Amino acid sequence: MVVAAFGMLGLYYAGQEREQEEQMAKERQQQIQQAREEDAAREQAAQEKAKAQAAAEAKARIKEQEKEEEETEEVSGIIEPVVEDDFMDEPEVVAETSAPVEPELHFDAAADLSWPLQGNVILNYNMDQTVYFATLDQYKYNPAVILQAAVNTPVNAVASGTVASVETSEETGLTMTVDMGDGYSARYGQLKEVPKNQGEYVESGEIIGYISEPTKYYSVEGSNLYFQLMKDDQPVNPMEYLE
Repeated sequence: MVVAAFGMLGLYYAGQEREQEEQMAKERQQQIQQAREEDAAREQAAQEKAKAQAAAEAKARIKEQEKEEEETEEVSGIIEPVVEDDFMDEPEVVAETSAPVEPELHFDAAADLSWPLQGNVILNYNMDQTVYFATLDQYKYNPAVILQAAVNTPVNAVASGTVASVETSEETGLTMTVDMGDGYSARYGQLKEVPKNQGEYVESGEIIGYISEPTKYYSVEGSNLYFQLMKDDQPVNPMEYLE
């Protein structure tokens, strides 16, 4: 009897567990179904909203088009007055325009050049003997003067002239060469933000650019202006011309 009672009790609890599991499974299924229905409702609402917006935009375009057509019809209805030619009228005089004439280039070697900027001379011009370059750790000839200057320092033209070239060099970075006339030219290196192009005229003292970060050839020396003066494409000592 006891064994039978325990057996019946076990069957009862097993049945209860199955009913609970089935109930939980049913609830999960209902939750999933409800979530799907909510997603479908949201998607349908979004589609209806998009359709309504598209319809409103189309209606607005039609109104705008009708307005433009009405304005075109009004303008086309205006009759321009007819002006008869009078052979006695004075002929119309058209003023001749001409490009500004740039002054003739002339370099006065006897006059002192203005300095391109205020800065200490890091490396002097020397084509007679070699000069030590700290970054390169070697001695070599120097056809220019290297002037110490902070980044963003403005650089001024030492004399008037025409821009012969604006190019980028691995050693001197962005470099501008200005033809000053009579075979003389000035070369400015380590620049940035150059406002002039080849063929444009430069006034003496005009800003022709700003000091840039130094190239890898001058990393130890620091930011600077590379200034070279040439006569018939041969370097000359700029210190003999600068005031």
